[in-house]
Amino acid sequence: QAQAQVQVQEWPQKPVKVIVPFPPGGGTDTVARPLAAKLTQMTGHQFVLDNRGGAGGTIGALAAAKSAPDGYTVLLAPVHVAVAVTAYKNLQYDLERDLQPVTTVAVFPDVLVAAMRVPAKNLQELISFAKANDGKINCGSAGNGTTRHLSCEMFNAAAGVKATHVPYKGTGPATTALLGGEVDYIFEALGSAAGHIRNGKLKAIAVTSAKRSPAFPDVPTAIESGLAGFEVTSWYGLWVPRGTSADVVKRLHALVNKAFEDPEMRELWARLGAEQGGVAPDKFGEFVGREVQKWGKVVRDANIKAD
Repeated sequence: QAQAQVQVQEWPQKPVKVIVPFPPGGGTDTVARPLAAKLTQMTGHQFVLDNRGGAGGTIGALAAAKSAPDGYTVLLAPVHVAVAVTAYKNLQYDLERDLQPVTTVAVFPDVLVAAMRVPAKNLQELISFAKANDGKINCGSAGNGTTRHLSCEMFNAAAGVKATHVPYKGTGPATTALLGGEVDYIFEALGSAAGHIRNGKLKAIAVTSAKRSPAFPDVPTAIESGLAGFEVTSWYGLWVPRGTSADVVKRLHALVNKAFEDPEMRELWARLGAEQGGVAPDKFGEFVGREVQKWGKVVRDANIKAD
């Protein structure tokens, strides 16, 4: 028993592969890189990012699900993996059965941002404008079946408006389209939209988190603007293959919490507009379960199919 304890306390004893299920340079890398660097520094063993993009994050998630549960493969993935459960009909893995939740890494409020030409300063004005221009309003997104797309559909249903969904190939192109006035509004992670809001190129209509963001305290939430229960966040979490030792899960969770004791990490997350992660594995598992249910309803109601 003592021998087993010693071994676990020394985990990791070699490099750990961190699968990121999106191409390099995307939103996931924004949190994955600094966290991996910090864990490397703390443990003296490399936490190496392995970017495996494609199929809405499901290719990377499958690779993690099929990896040996030896503590040396970790999945760092965003909310998309919860959406994929319902949106993709032929997943080769089962999120709950094949992957063990460890903890959250970051939670970003999302924000509804409108083009400057849209004559609305707040959510109720935007809804009125959309209803007055029934069917002529466009909501841009980072692509079919993404949370941004689903947020458009969720907003249509909650506000009783008919906005046409316009998919782009990623967040960057969708934001460019909004800046150019090609679409009327998009849902975006607050971190990515912050610069454009601050320099007056886009209008922040509402944040979609449960409470206001400390980064933009004067932007109201969608809930307080009259859309009861409208809550959408961009979150990132860690999983390991199911069957990984409980001690490794505990140690990884503890390491992430310790990483956030570093003032530099706290400062970076605050600058990104994110809440830091670190919730307990069981709490994270329950949260993911609720997210799967929430997005599953939106996918079914709007009859969305991703492939």
